[in-house]
Amino acid sequence: MAGASGTARIGVDIGGTFTDLVLTDAAGRTFQRKVSSTPAAPEEAVLTGVREILDQAGIPASEVGEVVHGTTVGSNTLLQKVGAPTGLITTRGFRDVLEIGRLRTPGMFDLQWEKPRPLVPRRHRREVAERITASGAIHTPLDEAELIEAGRALAAEGIKSVAICFLSSYRNPEHERRAEALLAEHVPELQVTTSVSVLPEAKEYERTSTTVVNAYVRPVLEAYLTRLERGLSSIGVSAPLLVCNSNGALASSGMARAKPVFFISSGRAAGVVGGGRLGEALGEGDLVVFDMGGTTASASLIQGGHLMRVSEYEFRAGISTPSRFIKAGGYMMSVPTVDVAEVGSGAGSIAHVDEGGLMKVGPVSAGADPGPACYGIGGDKPTVTDANLYLGYLPDTLAGGSRKLSREMAEAAIARDLAEPFGLDAATAAYGVREVVNANMARAIRAVTVERGVDPRDFTLVAIGGSGPVHAVDIARLLSMPRVLVPASPGVFTAMGMLAGDVEHYLIRPLPGRLDGIDLEGARRIVDELAAEARERLLREGVADEDISLQPELDMRFRGQEMSLAVPFGEAADAASLRVAFLAAYGAIYSYASDDIIETVSLRLIGRGLRPGKLDFRHKQESVEAAPGPSERREVYFGPERGWIDTPIYDRATLRGRVEGPAILQGADSTVLVPPDASAVTDPHGNLLITLAEGSLS
Repeated sequence: MAGASGTARIGVDIGGTFTDLVLTDAAGRTFQRKVSSTPAAPEEAVLTGVREILDQAGIPASEVGEVVHGTTVGSNTLLQKVGAPTGLITTRGFRDVLEIGRLRTPGMFDLQWEKPRPLVPRRHRREVAERITASGAIHTPLDEAELIEAGRALAAEGIKSVAICFLSSYRNPEHERRAEALLAEHVPELQVTTSVSVLPEAKEYERTSTTVVNAYVRPVLEAYLTRLERGLSSIGVSAPLLVCNSNGALASSGMARAKPVFFISSGRAAGVVGGGRLGEALGEGDLVVFDMGGTTASASLIQGGHLMRVSEYEFRAGISTPSRFIKAGGYMMSVPTVDVAEVGSGAGSIAHVDEGGLMKVGPVSAGADPGPACYGIGGDKPTVTDANLYLGYLPDTLAGGSRKLSREMAEAAIARDLAEPFGLDAATAAYGVREVVNANMARAIRAVTVERGVDPRDFTLVAIGGSGPVHAVDIARLLSMPRVLVPASPGVFTAMGMLAGDVEHYLIRPLPGRLDGIDLEGARRIVDELAAEARERLLREGVADEDISLQPELDMRFRGQEMSLAVPFGEAADAASLRVAFLAAYGAIYSYASDDIIETVSLRLIGRGLRPGKLDFRHKQESVEAAPGPSERREVYFGPERGWIDTPIYDRATLRGRVEGPAILQGADSTVLVPPDASAVTDPHGNLLITLAEGSLS
């Protein structure tokens, strides 16, 4: 992270429709920009946005000291199945681990569920003779000739990337490291990912799946980051590139290239981190962060000021969630991640009539290309954006005026594909699109609240994303949540959240055994080794020694269980205190805890580089003259019961004080809807607090 002498910092978040950029300079000024995403070559939108925001701020490229980036390249690679041709080399007898998985289904009674196809077809999985015992002893030496033959055969079949995952390698990595060296020497065209370099942890399925995802995505993300860094250099930006990981922290682009599995949810978690920082600044500790973009909507819980995090995640279509209670629905990644539930419902989601005659919205999205029908650039399917525009919720331009919208084209698409099949007028059909997508998004919020034993009525809903504030109040009403908080810049809030993140490294070592027989001295030696490695990495990346924070944790579980929980492992930790901490953590999640034997699983350490110059949400709103009243009025549709209402439209940048609904607040990055039976008030920081009337809650 050292290298560039500039003081300006740029945060970049790539979405399905728009790419968002935020720039902060040495004077504390903040600039923001939205440009249309370029799905075929995502770096083009980033480079266009960087040029434009530098021009807007009047800052030369040489003054940029850091570029912080969240990318959907990893998740899109999995979603679209466009990763590199990938092979797997494993211990003889374990070829089918990916298909066997956990012998579970995500829904016990879902007879139509189809198991995801493994990222590596069976014909590209090769077995070799080798065996290491659970104690780490070599039982069967690695057959080096067989390994080289397997590598050559895979390369001849067009394989570009290979994952190596041997049984018990987490206890003794000798065979995997030797296999990597042999393939580098004899089959150099193969890119190799070993499980010990990604996840040196027990549980062969989780380790194999995580390693395979890494190998599958790695060439794609590596090529993208290479193109992006070259493009930044070509416009004069020599600053280091940091990438947001799935845990909401930052790491060097080199780390993202080598271990992309830690960055699959890159960017999505940054909005949650920003929400946590905002809540801290406002003294709000219980929040649900709701983020609605162009292709997806997500929700995450902040309870008592703490972000909810988990140690594994399954990527799948439909609703993706790291829930401990839903397994086997997608591609398992045993990596630390912010606990986020996501659904394929965004502003670009296409509304259609399914084979059963029901209205469905998403998960297919029009994205930035061809875009919603109202964009007039090739898309002709009705989307959520088309519905919102026709109903009067959106202005006729988006992204600060850079995107013109056609209400007539939106109406035509809605009438043709939705209103006519149902025998409805266009307004009722468009409002139906909103009701369906709101119900979809409420599922994501229930997944991180009600399904975890948390009452959403006790929380404030934080609405971010370009479309979040347009839907947030209606969703809050569905969940009986009385308060909605809209940040000062919701449309670019995820990019701002990246500028509020810390640098992070994640290290792990196995420590199997019983808690009552734990070797505390040996465990502390392992922690010291992990701490030294983390410190060395952070110092090498330019983090000052006084800004380094080291957090050791011990994974534990009850005897006979598969899943483990992490508890802090402090210097004064002993078996008794660790037991108490584990029982408390277990009880908080599962509402009970037994008196069975507790086992230790592994030691992990999170090394963070704290960033004293990161974005602070405590700044006051810039002083501007308040507008005397609404800037215009237009007809807005509020459902069959209320119909069309002549509604005041306010410029959010100049809004001060309190506004009673119905009202629409328009900004350069997002539009806020305040429906009837709700009121909104601004605070000194530029945030907007919307309160729903008690009688309007569901």
